Amino acid sequence: MPVMVITGTGTEVGKTVVTAAVAAAALAAGRSVAVLKAAQTGVRPDEPGDAEEVARLAGAVTTAEPARYPEPLAPATAARRAGRAPVRPHEVAERAAELAAGHDLVLVEGAGGLLVRFDAAGGTLADAAALLAAPVLVVAPAGLGTLNATELTVRELRGRGLEAAGVVIGSWPGEPDLAARCNLLDLPDVTGVPLLGAVPAGAGALDPATFRASARDWLAPRLEGRWDAGAFRTREAP
Repeated sequence: MPVMVITGTGTEVGKTVVTAAVAAAALAAGRSVAVLKAAQTGVRPDEPGDAEEVARLAGAVTTAEPARYPEPLAPATAARRAGRAPVRPHEVAERAAELAAGHDLVLVEGAGGLLVRFDAAGGTLADAAALLAAPVLVVAPAGLGTLNATELTVRELRGRGLEAAGVVIGSWPGEPDLAARCNLLDLPDVTGVPLLGAVPAGAGALDPATFRASARDWLAPRLEGRWDAGAFRTREAP
Protein backbone atom coordinates (compact mmCIF):
# COMPACT_ATOMS: atom_id res chain seq x y z
CA MET A 1 0.00 0.00 0.00
CA PRO A 2 1.53 3.36 -1.01
CA VAL A 3 1.10 5.01 2.39
CA MET A 4 3.61 6.87 4.54
CA VAL A 5 2.81 8.08 8.04
CA ILE A 6 4.46 11.30 9.19
CA THR A 7 4.87 11.94 12.90
CA GLY A 8 6.79 14.43 14.98
CA THR A 9 8.79 14.08 18.15
CA GLY A 10 6.33 16.61 19.58
CA THR A 11 4.35 19.67 18.56
CA GLU A 12 5.67 22.61 16.54
CA VAL A 13 8.57 20.70 15.00
CA GLY A 14 7.70 21.42 11.36
CA LYS A 15 5.59 18.35 10.64
CA THR A 16 3.11 20.07 8.32
CA VAL A 17 5.80 21.84 6.31
CA VAL A 18 7.73 18.58 5.94
CA THR A 19 4.52 16.86 4.82
CA ALA A 20 4.09 19.61 2.23
CA ALA A 21 7.68 19.21 1.05
CA VAL A 22 7.28 15.43 0.67
CA ALA A 23 4.04 16.00 -1.23
CA ALA A 24 5.62 18.63 -3.49
CA ALA A 25 8.59 16.38 -4.27
CA ALA A 26 6.29 13.47 -5.11
CA LEU A 27 4.16 15.67 -7.35
CA ALA A 28 7.28 16.91 -9.13
CA ALA A 29 8.21 13.27 -9.73
CA GLY A 30 4.87 12.74 -11.46
CA ARG A 31 3.04 10.94 -8.65
CA SER A 32 -0.54 11.60 -7.55
CA VAL A 33 -0.73 12.47 -3.85
CA ALA A 34 -3.35 12.51 -1.11
CA VAL A 35 -2.82 14.02 2.34
CA LEU A 36 -4.81 12.75 5.31
CA LYS A 37 -4.69 14.73 8.56
CA ALA A 38 -5.48 12.08 11.14
CA ALA A 39 -7.05 14.50 13.63
CA GLN A 40 -7.09 18.28 13.39
CA THR A 41 -7.22 20.23 16.63
CA GLY A 42 -7.10 23.91 17.49
CA VAL A 43 -8.81 25.10 14.30
CA ARG A 44 -12.32 26.53 13.89
CA PRO A 45 -14.67 25.11 11.23
CA ASP A 46 -14.14 28.17 9.00
CA GLU A 47 -10.32 28.08 9.19
CA PRO A 48 -7.95 26.11 6.96
CA GLY A 49 -6.31 23.20 8.72
CA ASP A 50 -2.99 21.46 8.23
CA ALA A 51 -4.15 19.48 5.20
CA GLU A 52 -5.22 22.68 3.47
CA GLU A 53 -1.85 24.24 4.30
CA VAL A 54 -0.11 21.29 2.68
CA ALA A 55 -2.24 21.79 -0.44
CA ARG A 56 -1.49 25.52 -0.50
CA LEU A 57 2.25 24.91 -0.41
CA ALA A 58 2.55 21.68 -2.39
CA GLY A 59 -0.08 22.03 -5.09
CA ALA A 60 -2.66 19.64 -6.47
CA VAL A 61 -3.08 17.11 -3.68
CA THR A 62 -6.28 15.48 -2.47
CA THR A 63 -6.96 16.36 1.16
CA ALA A 64 -8.97 14.59 3.84
CA GLU A 65 -9.65 15.28 7.51
CA PRO A 66 -11.66 12.66 9.44
CA ALA A 67 -12.13 14.81 12.55
CA ARG A 68 -11.70 18.42 13.68
CA TYR A 69 -11.89 19.82 17.18
CA PRO A 70 -11.69 23.51 18.13
CA GLU A 71 -9.31 23.46 21.10
CA PRO A 72 -5.52 23.03 20.66
CA LEU A 73 -5.26 19.86 22.74
CA ALA A 74 -4.49 16.20 22.24
CA PRO A 75 -7.23 14.72 20.01
CA ALA A 76 -8.77 12.56 22.76
CA THR A 77 -8.93 15.52 25.15
CA ALA A 78 -10.19 17.91 22.48
CA ALA A 79 -12.92 15.46 21.44
CA ARG A 80 -14.03 14.92 25.04
CA ARG A 81 -14.20 18.63 25.79
CA ALA A 82 -16.08 19.33 22.57
CA GLY A 83 -18.60 16.57 23.30
CA ARG A 84 -17.79 14.93 19.99
CA ALA A 85 -16.90 11.43 18.92
CA PRO A 86 -13.18 10.77 18.84
CA VAL A 87 -11.36 9.60 15.75
CA ARG A 88 -10.14 6.04 16.13
CA PRO A 89 -7.06 4.42 14.58
CA HIS A 90 -9.08 2.02 12.45
CA GLU A 91 -10.99 4.97 10.97
CA VAL A 92 -7.73 6.66 10.02
CA ALA A 93 -6.43 3.44 8.48
CA GLU A 94 -9.66 2.82 6.55
CA ARG A 95 -9.67 6.36 5.13
CA ALA A 96 -6.01 6.05 4.14
CA ALA A 97 -6.71 2.75 2.40
CA GLU A 98 -9.57 4.35 0.47
CA LEU A 99 -7.31 7.16 -0.68
CA ALA A 100 -4.55 4.70 -1.61
CA ALA A 101 -6.88 3.05 -4.09
CA GLY A 102 -6.81 6.19 -6.23
CA HIS A 103 -3.40 7.74 -5.55
CA ASP A 104 0.24 6.83 -5.95
CA LEU A 105 1.09 8.12 -2.47
CA VAL A 106 -0.92 8.83 0.66
CA LEU A 107 0.68 10.88 3.43
CA VAL A 108 -0.93 10.48 6.84
CA GLU A 109 0.04 13.37 9.10
CA GLY A 110 -0.36 12.84 12.82
CA ALA A 111 -1.22 15.29 15.57
CA GLY A 112 1.74 16.02 17.83
CA GLY A 113 3.88 13.00 18.66
CA LEU A 114 3.56 9.30 17.92
CA LEU A 115 1.74 8.33 21.12
CA VAL A 116 -0.66 11.26 21.46
CA ARG A 117 -4.02 9.68 22.21
CA PHE A 118 -6.85 9.76 19.72
CA ASP A 119 -9.49 8.23 21.98
CA ALA A 120 -10.19 7.18 25.56
CA ALA A 121 -9.12 3.62 24.76
CA GLY A 122 -5.58 4.84 24.13
CA GLY A 123 -5.53 4.56 20.34
CA THR A 124 -2.66 6.41 18.69
CA LEU A 125 -1.08 7.21 15.35
CA ALA A 126 1.22 4.23 15.94
CA ASP A 127 -1.84 1.97 15.99
CA ALA A 128 -3.04 3.41 12.69
CA ALA A 129 0.42 2.88 11.17
CA ALA A 130 0.36 -0.74 12.35
CA LEU A 131 -3.04 -1.34 10.75
CA LEU A 132 -1.67 0.09 7.51
CA ALA A 133 1.72 -1.66 7.78
CA ALA A 134 3.09 1.70 6.67
CA PRO A 135 6.57 3.17 7.16
CA VAL A 136 6.77 6.12 9.53
CA LEU A 137 8.81 9.26 8.82
CA VAL A 138 9.91 11.09 11.97
CA VAL A 139 10.14 14.90 11.95
CA ALA A 140 12.51 16.24 14.57
CA PRO A 141 13.78 19.65 15.67
CA ALA A 142 17.37 20.58 14.99
CA GLY A 143 18.72 21.66 18.35
CA LEU A 144 19.42 20.68 21.92
CA GLY A 145 17.06 18.00 23.29
CA THR A 146 16.21 16.39 19.97
CA LEU A 147 18.41 13.31 20.43
CA ASN A 148 16.44 11.88 23.34
CA ALA A 149 13.00 12.54 21.87
CA THR A 150 13.94 11.22 18.44
CA GLU A 151 15.59 8.08 19.78
CA LEU A 152 12.58 7.35 21.98
CA THR A 153 10.23 7.74 19.01
CA VAL A 154 12.26 5.39 16.83
CA ARG A 155 12.58 2.87 19.67
CA GLU A 156 8.81 2.87 20.10
CA LEU A 157 8.33 2.24 16.39
CA ARG A 158 10.77 -0.67 16.46
CA GLY A 159 9.18 -2.08 19.59
CA ARG A 160 5.87 -2.21 17.75
CA GLY A 161 7.42 -3.86 14.70
CA LEU A 162 6.99 -0.72 12.60
CA GLU A 163 9.44 0.62 10.05
CA ALA A 164 11.06 3.95 10.85
CA ALA A 165 11.72 5.29 7.37
CA GLY A 166 14.13 7.94 8.60
CA VAL A 167 14.35 11.38 10.17
CA VAL A 168 13.81 14.79 8.61
CA ILE A 169 14.83 17.93 10.46
CA GLY A 170 11.73 20.08 10.34
CA SER A 171 13.35 23.52 10.64
CA TRP A 172 17.05 23.88 9.95
CA PRO A 173 18.21 27.30 11.20
CA GLY A 174 20.01 29.77 8.99
CA GLU A 175 22.70 30.05 11.65
CA PRO A 176 22.79 26.68 13.43
CA ASP A 177 24.36 26.49 16.88
CA LEU A 178 26.85 23.85 17.94
CA ALA A 179 24.16 21.45 19.19
CA ALA A 180 22.29 21.53 15.89
CA ARG A 181 25.47 20.99 13.89
CA CYS A 182 26.53 18.06 16.09
CA ASN A 183 23.06 16.54 15.79
CA LEU A 184 23.61 16.00 12.07
CA LEU A 185 26.12 13.32 13.06
CA ASP A 186 24.43 12.14 16.23
CA LEU A 187 20.82 11.70 15.05
CA PRO A 188 21.59 8.80 12.67
CA ASP A 189 23.95 7.33 15.24
CA VAL A 190 21.51 7.23 18.17
CA THR A 191 18.45 6.24 16.12
CA GLY A 192 20.00 3.83 13.65
CA VAL A 193 17.93 5.32 10.81
CA PRO A 194 19.05 7.68 8.05
CA LEU A 195 18.71 11.42 7.98
CA LEU A 196 16.43 12.02 4.99
CA GLY A 197 16.33 15.78 4.82
CA ALA A 198 16.53 19.18 6.43
CA VAL A 199 13.86 21.77 5.65
CA PRO A 200 15.08 25.35 6.09
CA ALA A 201 13.56 27.45 8.85
CA GLY A 202 10.85 29.70 7.42
CA ALA A 203 10.15 27.44 4.43
CA GLY A 204 6.43 27.54 5.17
CA ALA A 205 6.44 31.30 4.62
CA LEU A 206 7.78 30.99 1.07
CA ASP A 207 5.41 31.66 -1.78
CA PRO A 208 4.03 28.35 -3.08
CA ALA A 209 5.88 28.47 -6.41
CA THR A 210 9.24 28.90 -4.67
CA PHE A 211 8.36 26.21 -2.12
CA ARG A 212 7.51 23.69 -4.83
CA ALA A 213 10.62 24.49 -6.84
CA SER A 214 12.83 24.07 -3.75
CA ALA A 215 11.26 21.07 -1.99
CA ARG A 216 13.36 18.42 -3.73
CA ASP A 217 16.53 20.19 -2.58
CA TRP A 218 15.51 19.58 1.05
CA LEU A 219 14.78 15.84 0.83
CA ALA A 220 16.80 12.72 0.10
CA PRO A 221 16.19 10.52 -2.97
CA ARG A 222 14.05 8.09 -0.94
CA LEU A 223 11.57 10.97 -0.64
CA GLU A 224 11.86 11.86 -4.35
CA GLY A 225 14.39 14.60 -3.60
CA ARG A 226 18.02 15.30 -4.42
CA TRP A 227 19.34 16.32 -0.99
CA ASP A 228 22.69 14.72 -0.17
CA ALA A 229 23.09 13.98 3.54
CA GLY A 230 26.84 13.54 3.28
CA ALA A 231 27.38 16.81 1.48
CA PHE A 232 25.09 18.61 3.93
CA ARG A 233 26.99 17.23 6.92
CA THR A 234 30.33 18.16 5.36
CA ARG A 235 29.12 21.72 4.96
CA GLU A 236 27.26 22.14 8.25
CA ALA A 237 28.62 19.71 10.84
CA PRO A 238 31.54 20.75 13.13
